[in-house]
Amino acid sequence: MTAPDAAMMVAPEALARFLETADGSHLDHVFSTGDITILENFPPHVFTGQAGLAHWRALMASHVGAIADLRHAFGPPQDFGLTDDIVHFTLPTHWTGVRDGVSFKELGGWTFVQAREAGGWRIRSYGWAVISFEPPVR
Repeated sequence: MTAPDAAMMVAPEALARFLETADGSHLDHVFSTGDITILENFPPHVFTGQAGLAHWRALMASHVGAIADLRHAFGPPQDFGLTDDIVHFTLPTHWTGVRDGVSFKELGGWTFVQAREAGGWRIRSYGWAVISFEPPVR
């Protein structure tokens, strides 16, 4: 296997749908029940464990709640690796939306580590990196 299969894409797609809608039900069965690490571009930047996930979830819901028409498009997965019940890959991601009445475009990348749990793939960690943002943040 050289790229994530459909089952491995379920959690990243659900995560993106949560960001687009702020509907927490999209996160059901998305994250690992074990250790979790999330790296984000907003404080406190590092969210760890189940308590960190709950904190991230509240902050992210507030953040995306202030954005209208948020939409994502994934590029081709990169840097795929599968070892037993752990998978890693990176997804180039394009976002568009409207914040404070101004349209924006953001290009970034998510690197995911997922674990096979309860018959599916669950996010154990992800890191987000912004590559470009238009219009530029001042």
